[in-house]
Amino acid sequence: MSDQDDEVLVRQAGRSLLVTIHGAQRALKLYPLENAAVQRAIDDLLAASQTMLQLDGVAEIRLSGDFIFINQTRLRLGLDNFAAFSGFVGLMRGAGIGLLRVEDGVTRREWQAFLSALGALPTAQLPEERFDLLRIRMQQADIVCLEVGTSGETDLDERPADEALERAKRTYAHGVSVARDVVQGVRMGRAPNTRRLKRAVQLIVDQVLENELSITGLTTLRDFDEYTFTHSVNVCIFSVALGRRLGLDRLQLYDLGLAALMHDIGKSRLESAVVNKTTALDDQEWRRMQAHPWYGTLTLFRMREGEELPYRAILAAHEHHMKVDLSGYPRPVRPRRLGFFSRLVAVADGYDAATTRRSYQTTPLEPAEVLKEMWTNPGRGYDPVLVKALINLLGIYPVGTAVILDTFEVAIVAGPGSDAAELHRPVVRLAVDSLGARIAAPGVLVDLSVPEPDGGYPRTIVKVTSPDRYGLIVGDFFV
Repeated sequence: MSDQDDEVLVRQAGRSLLVTIHGAQRALKLYPLENAAVQRAIDDLLAASQTMLQLDGVAEIRLSGDFIFINQTRLRLGLDNFAAFSGFVGLMRGAGIGLLRVEDGVTRREWQAFLSALGALPTAQLPEERFDLLRIRMQQADIVCLEVGTSGETDLDERPADEALERAKRTYAHGVSVARDVVQGVRMGRAPNTRRLKRAVQLIVDQVLENELSITGLTTLRDFDEYTFTHSVNVCIFSVALGRRLGLDRLQLYDLGLAALMHDIGKSRLESAVVNKTTALDDQEWRRMQAHPWYGTLTLFRMREGEELPYRAILAAHEHHMKVDLSGYPRPVRPRRLGFFSRLVAVADGYDAATTRRSYQTTPLEPAEVLKEMWTNPGRGYDPVLVKALINLLGIYPVGTAVILDTFEVAIVAGPGSDAAELHRPVVRLAVDSLGARIAAPGVLVDLSVPEPDGGYPRTIVKVTSPDRYGLIVGDFFV
């Protein structure tokens, strides 16, 4: 299916979503909640939102002047939907809403609660006052898959840090969900939904560009049982963050993120017993494992019909285990230079794999050890320039590293410090106080690069330690 066909589908689904929102709101104004007409209208609204989410994974309805956009696609008015569109615009503007975001997983209860809260807003208040009241009522109703923004907001991320983290968590969870669906679909012989994949990557790229710390911190949430899917999302996040530091523009980051998210798609063609084996692979099983880049190449070539998939994504799936000296696998038939995306994804893949607890690796290496090994051991086959760039991105102490401070406190590294020249002074979350008492997660955030008035530093890292020694679960400090 071409991009033009996709746009037609988005417009159709978007129009249906707006019409059903307007219809459900009108029904709620005319009849009590338990009325059959109201219940049918909410059922229609849920079905319309699920259709839109199946296409893109998320729906962003934005008002811009006299126009309505859904996921960057402008919706066109017609005589058959003019009344519904006008009613929808009036409803949104009356409540001060300029943007409505519908997330994957929205429920019937959330739509019902949202529309009820919207309809109950006092008419005597100004739109901005109604908007603030609406947000409060949405929080009270525990509405998590519907978000609103004002017409003056350029993005929903102009919010407190905890709200930015919540959005990052939803972006991460959505990426894992899409990765899981793709792998399971390929195993069952289904073609992946390319549009949904692209939307998941766009959300990750946007999150990295707008609040890198909130999304990179979530790469510490390495779920043993979900390794196949979380690994793909982590590699995508690291690759995009690294690409950003290297100067790639947004469109290039989208292509890079898609390549990273799909780099291991070939493993979906292997037997689960081989992929998840807890002991060493025998020769036959190892040969099967070495075939996954080729399987990935075949799978992505089939997806490339209609020019929907960047060619470099196919190259990354094929080349990410080749090593820069071509001593890896699969062995090339003639000399070649690995593609830039392939070398970058290989670095992100190697870092995340080495720092993750897996079925055959119960004790992962500490992040700082992994970076040192990648930098000093040429046998690992990584591009040294890109490894250096990764070290500059993550710092000497990468996110998730447990460290002991000269104050006898224990902390978890949360990101680079505000002073880019002080790589050894990151932002940390205090996890254990100087007396050895545990500090409740997510800990106390401290920037070690901020000096005191006399020029000294109140805290300095003494050495790296294992979080297991203190009973710390690193992921707890990023949720």
